[in-house]
Amino acid sequence: MLLSSRRRPRLAELYAEVEDVRGDSFRADRRIADLIPHTKSCGAPDPGVVCPDDGPEFTALESQVRSALMVKPRKEPELARDSGPRPMCDGCTAHS
Repeated sequence: MLLSSRRRPRLAELYAEVEDVRGDSFRADRRIADLIPHTKSCGAPDPGVVCPDDGPEFTALESQVRSALMVKPRKEPELARDSGPRPMCDGCTAHS
């Protein structure tokens, strides 16, 4: 997940936006929003190729996702809203 977030940072931010609006998490044990600070520290793997996601396809996806977020959700998940960040490593300042 760290590698994916480093390779597609705008997509990771979009996932984090969905988590925030919907109150749900990408995974039951981890929020993308908690991972993003760790992508630049904590010995995260070198991403190699970083996809800028600045083309019309990503812009269209972003627009579709934000439109969908305006619609009332089918369920009230509240799975991760109050869980707070989970530590990912020892001695890291990214989550402090």
